[in-house]
Amino acid sequence: MNSATEPLPTRGRYSILAAICLAALVLPMSFTGGAVATPFIGQTFDAHPTELAWITNAFMLSFGSLLMAAGTLADLYGRKLVFMCGIALFALVSILLAVVPDMIWLDLLRGVQGIAAAAALASGSAALAQEFDGHARTRAFSLLGTTFGVGLAFGPLVSGLLIESMGWRSIFLCTALLAILSLIFALPKMRESRDPQAQRLDTPGVLTFSGLLVAFTTAVILAPEQGWGSPVIQALFGAAAVFLLLFIIVENRAKHPMLELGLFLFPRFVGVQILPIGTCYCYIVLIVLLPFRFIGVEGASAFEAGLMMLALSAPMLVIPMIAASLTRWLSAGVLCAIGFVIAAVGLYWLSVIPAGEHGQILAAMLLTGIGTGLPWGLMDGLSVSVIPKERAGMAAGIFNTTRVASEGVALAITVAVLTALVAHHLSLNASVRLPVADYSTIAQRLVMGDLQHASTSASQIPLTMLRLAYTAGFKTLLQLLAIFTLLTATVVFLFLGRQSEVGTESTTDAVRFSSDS
Repeated sequence: MNSATEPLPTRGRYSILAAICLAALVLPMSFTGGAVATPFIGQTFDAHPTELAWITNAFMLSFGSLLMAAGTLADLYGRKLVFMCGIALFALVSILLAVVPDMIWLDLLRGVQGIAAAAALASGSAALAQEFDGHARTRAFSLLGTTFGVGLAFGPLVSGLLIESMGWRSIFLCTALLAILSLIFALPKMRESRDPQAQRLDTPGVLTFSGLLVAFTTAVILAPEQGWGSPVIQALFGAAAVFLLLFIIVENRAKHPMLELGLFLFPRFVGVQILPIGTCYCYIVLIVLLPFRFIGVEGASAFEAGLMMLALSAPMLVIPMIAASLTRWLSAGVLCAIGFVIAAVGLYWLSVIPAGEHGQILAAMLLTGIGTGLPWGLMDGLSVSVIPKERAGMAAGIFNTTRVASEGVALAITVAVLTALVAHHLSLNASVRLPVADYSTIAQRLVMGDLQHASTSASQIPLTMLRLAYTAGFKTLLQLLAIFTLLTATVVFLFLGRQSEVGTESTTDAVRFSSDS
């Protein structure tokens, strides 16, 4: 085995980069593939909207809640070991997902797939940080961000082709193949590295954080069906609050916490964590909701929906690399803030375009994707620059936890908000009065792209009225997302706007952090 302290030949380093980028490719493809496949999975198993929601959320919850733990385990037991185990498990579970007999097994296996993804991403990012320094690290992480963009850009298109030619199960076989290729690249060249000062896993922290995410997200998913004021939903929100309090207490008292809460005293660290939250609401939620709309409500084929999604995601192929180059003239914070402003304009434009204006819709999606690409290309490199290199596992774990946990929570919130908006428009415009609960049930099915069952449940409401209510609710949601994105731009500018160089550590923060440790 090569020494982790000796620099690898260029070919060896780029083999490691290729392996980690392949892992970074398979994760968003699994995410977007599940979104495109959801209407077809619903038809196969005649699934309830809540069951369909868990196709994505089971993956995102386990993924997000265990990323920090995976980063700690990578520092403790070795980044290569955790990466190899994670990507191998991901390949195995993907194969099993291709043969699931029912929705229960599919949702459970998606949760296990999220665990494997957490291990692969956290350890892979930390391993990459050990091989590159300075601007080389910035370029490597920009390429990593671009690879994520490739998965997001072509995931819907590839998934559409696979669904139309071989059925939705083939999506999972494709991701299994990519994971196996990542293993082939990583095995001979990746070197083992650890944090010599790493301590044991903070199990109480992992359990309380996971409990917080699961309780909160489950409450948001079930609320449209159960009612926001129902005892079950109130109990789940109460449990989430208790878990949050316990998590703070546990982390403050732990000798070696999973998350050092003192880091949140540093404005730059907080600013970096805000970046993925912003991209969730201006980009990630659209990656999931737009295929539901195009396929399930507007009647497009899976391939047609994939082609349309390219307008939103194709900028991720080039904008992240351009963003890295622009840091020579503008600070990362200014670039990120500009990107969020552009994305907000795209979202608002998309909200006011009349139905059927496909050219304008694609242009607005393209503008939104361009804006999101600026922070997307910079935030991975920033995430490992805020604390010392030997804590790269913690840095990657914290940042990616924020990213993925935010994605799961953001998706649950936007689905709930869209359901409420669609139900509201149905109740206002329907010629036949129905119980409030019926409007909510119909809206749930529409939001999940299940127009067939929605029209069956609403036999007294014309199909045209269902589509109009959905479109009106979606436009209002886009405007709310645009407002939130503008607020994010303001906060990012205030927290990160004065940083002059991406990929370099704030000297003051580094000294303070080292002295605190």
